[in-house]
Amino acid sequence: MKPLARLLIVVLLGTAAAVVPGVAAAAAPPTCADPSAPLTVEEQRLALPAPGEVLRRSGFDRFAQAFTPALCHLRSDHVAEQAMRVQGRVLWEAAVARAHGRIPAGSLPVTDDRPLYWARLQLTKALRQWTPSFPLSADRRAELIGTLDRASRGQDSIGYPDGASRILVTGFDPFQLDQDIRRSNPSGAVALALDGTVIQTAAGPARIETAMFPVLWGPFAQGVVEHTLLPQLGRVDMFTTISQGRVGRFDVERYNGRWRGGYPDNDNVSSTGVIPIPPGVPTVEPAPEFVPTTLPYAQIVAANTGRFPVFDHTSVVEIPAGQTQPVTQPNGPTPGSTARQGGGGDYLSNEIAYRATLLRDALGLTIPGGHLHTPVLEFAPNNTTELTDPVFEANQRDIVDQVRSVLVVAAGTL
Repeated sequence: MKPLARLLIVVLLGTAAAVVPGVAAAAAPPTCADPSAPLTVEEQRLALPAPGEVLRRSGFDRFAQAFTPALCHLRSDHVAEQAMRVQGRVLWEAAVARAHGRIPAGSLPVTDDRPLYWARLQLTKALRQWTPSFPLSADRRAELIGTLDRASRGQDSIGYPDGASRILVTGFDPFQLDQDIRRSNPSGAVALALDGTVIQTAAGPARIETAMFPVLWGPFAQGVVEHTLLPQLGRVDMFTTISQGRVGRFDVERYNGRWRGGYPDNDNVSSTGVIPIPPGVPTVEPAPEFVPTTLPYAQIVAANTGRFPVFDHTSVVEIPAGQTQPVTQPNGPTPGSTARQGGGGDYLSNEIAYRATLLRDALGLTIPGGHLHTPVLEFAPNNTTELTDPVFEANQRDIVDQVRSVLVVAAGTL
């Protein structure tokens, strides 16, 4: 058997036993790791108790247990590239299968996005600390990490069979983890629960495909959103980016602003200024300060989609033409103003919405597309330590169900 074929078996089956004939996973410790190699802030949080508990209780610690020793047997750059793509896709597909109830969920909610998040970081940590038997430059290592990251987010496996309308939905990783390491992101739970599902709408069946994005300024500046969406927007009938927003409510964000406000990301990095558009992707010139949603917000708001109220959110923060100080405009931007916050603020929620809707317009598309903010996913008031509780699980389930209902209403207008 060829080494690549052996490795694919290893990755697909989740065991290192097939890497070298006669060598079991237990006999292949990760001796090719350099524990002194620097890690990202996100990866450093793996040392805290909560991530380990998430991984153990979901069974998603098994991926790093197989992947880390398997790295020691990779013998070429080509094999490594293929292995990262396969391992990433297997992790994504396992997270989706868990959310759909096709594999055991352990003792955490079935749609929980946290096992995927922390398992991915275990793999990127192992790859960052890997000392291969062949030369590997820092740039090439970063490319391999990028391959693994994209595949484990579903970004490179979006596909639509014929026969139904096509909806593209995106979610985000958990964030603000230094405030509460237990956090989940309901948009991530939505992405896992709805990926590959078909909904029945007034306009007929519609298939939903999803992808996840990091809460990191750097990858956004490098074009992770555009490079993921560009192959898809021309063939979908509707899209919506989704993120966690305000307490107790959904918001359809009417206007997306061209400004990043600097709030620290998951690596505790800040970035302030106009949203940088990467070279080589279609765009609109001159860049608009605000880009509007084309989602059917009036129909969504009017429908009874679930327990949380849904708002058509029109407020923005701008510097009016001829002025120097930002002001809040409750009914949307005024002519000639400069953006300081879109409806979704000035963080990565607003930024993904700006990038997606700007790309829609650059491609000359007239499809519905925009951003949906979910309610904050809250624990029970008396739960300050546990990973889950009945209130948390009910909130997560209700948010997922209501997003599905919103999509049914929106797709029914196609």
